[in-house]
Amino acid sequence: MMTGKYPDAPRAAVGAVVFKNGAVLLVKRGKSPSLGLWAIPGGSVRLGETLQAAAEREIQEETGVVIRCGQPVLTFDVIQRDDDDHVVYHYVIVDLAAEYVSGEPQAADDADDARWVRETELAELPVNPATRQLLMESFHFGK
Repeated sequence: MMTGKYPDAPRAAVGAVVFKNGAVLLVKRGKSPSLGLWAIPGGSVRLGETLQAAAEREIQEETGVVIRCGQPVLTFDVIQRDDDDHVVYHYVIVDLAAEYVSGEPQAADDADDARWVRETELAELPVNPATRQLLMESFHFGK
């Protein structure tokens, strides 16, 4: 199975945009890429798994929150290269809108922290640029 670092092909990954009581579910990344940044929770798609099933599984594994996924809202690439221009990471990420079902965030898997973030808190956190842009443009969340 291909690992995330120095892949021989792009890896498919998903995230889920989940709101509850005016706050969005975010995780503080505990691993590269985006180590230390707050981002939409998610992870890799397994062989034979739909995008929706992968996002539902990953969010529960990473945060303990149960969701029901909807449609994609953003697709983007994360490509990082080393000093010799070799590809260290290449993910094709599909973020999906999701509905909160149950659970309270608890960091697990590769997240250092997980919590509901209010719009007023977003400016104070080191947020992944793709996450910030998605929340502002697609959900009018954040300033």
